[in-house]
Parts: sequence; structure tokens; C-alpha cells
Amino acid sequence: MTQPQHPVANPFALLMDPESVFRAIEKSERLGRLHSRVCRPLDRPLLPHAPNDESANFDQIVEACDSTDN
Repeated sequence: MTQPQHPVANPFALLMDPESVFRAIEKSERLGRLHSRVCRPLDRPLLPHAPNDESANFDQIVEACDSTDN
């Protein structure tokens, strides 16, 4: 004779009834005592910037020198 598995023992059974999982989470005293906070990244993503004229001129000079050396 097989024993019925407790839903927590079978994680796939939890997928069949997610509402019961959410109710259990809301009733949990241990989870209620956890400290939580929202973390947001401090750095903003770097946006590509257009090269300034000075660096563009320098790049052209270097490339011109490289092509005349060969």
C-alpha cells in the first residue's frame, strides 16, 4: 500500500494548486517576521555618447599614420 505524499514533499504537486501555496505563505508567521527591503541599482546604464571632434581628429591622424607605415 502506498502512502499519500504530503504536498510539500512533492514540489510538482505545488504547481497544481498555486492558490493554496499563496494562502500558506500569507499565513506563515515565520515569513511574516522576515525583514524585507526593496533594492534598486544605484548605477544608471551607460548611454553611448557621440565622440567629440578632438578625439575623432586624433583617431583620423592615427589611422592615417598607420596606413602610410605599411
